[in-house]
Formats: sequence, C-alpha cells, structure tokens
Amino acid sequence: MKLKKFSAMLTVGALAAVSMLAGCGNTEGDGTTASQSSSGDAKYSIGLCQTVQHDALDAATNGFQDKLKELLGDDVSFNLQNAAGDSATCATIVNQFVSNDVDLIFANATAALQAAAAATDQIPIVGTSITDYATALDISDWTGATGRNITGSSDLAPLEQQAAMLQELLPDAQNIGLVYCSSESNSKYQVDIVQSELETLGYTCTQYSFADSNDIVSVITSACDASDALYIPTDNTAAANTEIINNVAMPAGVPIIAGEEGICEGCGIATLSIDYYSLGEKAGEMAYEILVNGADPATMEIEYAEGLTKKYVPDRCEQLGITVPEDYTAIASEAE
Repeated sequence: MKLKKFSAMLTVGALAAVSMLAGCGNTEGDGTTASQSSSGDAKYSIGLCQTVQHDALDAATNGFQDKLKELLGDDVSFNLQNAAGDSATCATIVNQFVSNDVDLIFANATAALQAAAAATDQIPIVGTSITDYATALDISDWTGATGRNITGSSDLAPLEQQAAMLQELLPDAQNIGLVYCSSESNSKYQVDIVQSELETLGYTCTQYSFADSNDIVSVITSACDASDALYIPTDNTAAANTEIINNVAMPAGVPIIAGEEGICEGCGIATLSIDYYSLGEKAGEMAYEILVNGADPATMEIEYAEGLTKKYVPDRCEQLGITVPEDYTAIASEAE
C-alpha cells in the first residue's frame, strides 16, 4: 500500500519561568502548570514535578494528590509544576523545590525523577510512572529498593504479555518496528525486552528511535514503510504526539500495539492497560508513610501496577480488519 505522507509539528510550550512563593502553592491536580498561591498553614509541603502533560501522567498526579488529601486533609499543600517535556525545565523546577526546602518531592516520569535525584540526596523523593528504577537511576546492583532517598511506583507491565498480545492479534505479521524516544532510557529498556520476546516468537524486529517531537513523522514513516506492525512502549514523547503518529500509521494500514492506554487511545489498536490513577495512589500512600511514620525511602521497595486489563480500540481494529478475542475490553479512540 502506498504510504500517504503527512507533515506536522507539535509545538510544546516550555515553562518561561518557575517562580515560587515562600509558602508552597496549592493546585487542583489537573496536570497543568501550576499557579502559585500561599498555603502557610499546611504541615507538609510537597513539590510535584510532572515531566509532560498527557492523560496517563495526569491521572497518576491526580491519584497521588487525592490519596494524600484523603490521608492528610489540610495538613498537606502541593506545588504542581509541569516541565512541558523539557529535561532542563525539570531541573529548574526541582532545584526551586530544594531551595524552598519542601518536605517531599513527587517526580512523575523518568526525566523528573532523574532531575530530582541530581538535585538532592536529602529530601525524600517519591516517583511514579517510572518503568525501571534501576535503569532510570543507573543502579547496577538492583535489590528492589534504591538504597537512596528515592522510592515510588512503577508502570512496568509484563512485557512478555505485550509481545504475546501482538502475536494473538496479528498472527500474520512478520516484520515489527519498535518505536521509541531515544532520550527516554526506560523506553529503550522496554523495547529491548519486547524485541527479545518477539524474536523468540519468530518475528523480525527493527528499532526506530526519534530524538524529540520534531522527527516523529520521518521516523514513523520509515517504520511503517518497512513494518507489518509497530510496538510503542510507555513513552512520554510518543504519548504527547499520538495524533501525529496516527496520521501516518493509519493511512499506511500499519497497526500499533501500545504500552499504555493513552497511547493506544490516540494511535493504537490494543494495549495491556495499567490504571495510572491507582499507580499515583500507591505513590501517595508511600509518601504518607515517609512523612508521617518516618519510613526510609532507601529501604522501601518499589511498588508495581495491579489489575492489568487487555483493551482495544474497536474503530481502528475494524478499519484494519483485525479480529479481537472476547476477553478484550473496548476503549474509544480519539476523533480522527
């Protein structure tokens, strides 16, 4: 099939400045860059750094805040800042948190976690939406806990099950393109494992990486030209650019298995779904144990997602002629 080419550009607004008041600001947990307000009466101040805004990370942030509001009420205040996908902005945000001497830093996604880890070894850090903490923090002797001032929850799904899902839905596919952002170490970790699993199942796999949103169109175009299907892991840059990806892959007739539901909804056919709100709640419970009960993040083992669900997008599956087993749950696709 001749590939219809599209060109698009995603303009991501970066933070112009991260100005913080002496008191920690409150937010409503909507996943957007926070406005600042005084909150001097709260007992615990938490700085929240979210790497980029998209549905999965927004849900994790909301779950984290809601759980702590449930457990601490008015004793906790939040300052939520969104880095708009820029690692340097993550560093600016968390350095401001350190300067303001917050009681805890919440780091949502890998770039935020890495920035927080570089900024302080004293203030407790609770991460979420991190696929593999050992990879993100360059820990070679992994034991289940970081041994540092860092703990949190992981969005790692059973990657062998994702590989099996591709075989179940696309038994006639032969060449699989594995697409990810080269600046996200946890994305590389996932595609390496999935590639190994797929090659064991008899597929031929090729990795395709993009540096940022500017070269997504060219990379997806190349991947679609050479592949029967694509796999995209839990990748934040991909998640923020699903419309661009879909505008290339669907006209090419190339189905995508996604690592999480937000990417699947935007451009995929199926995923092994993780509940990111619950993942954020887990991180909130861990933060409570640290703040109130004096738990040591260095010895707290990383928590993992529970209740995985096979989900699919009916419209895309129908358009691509893909038959879906009855044990899959339907999700709606974004407007195309």
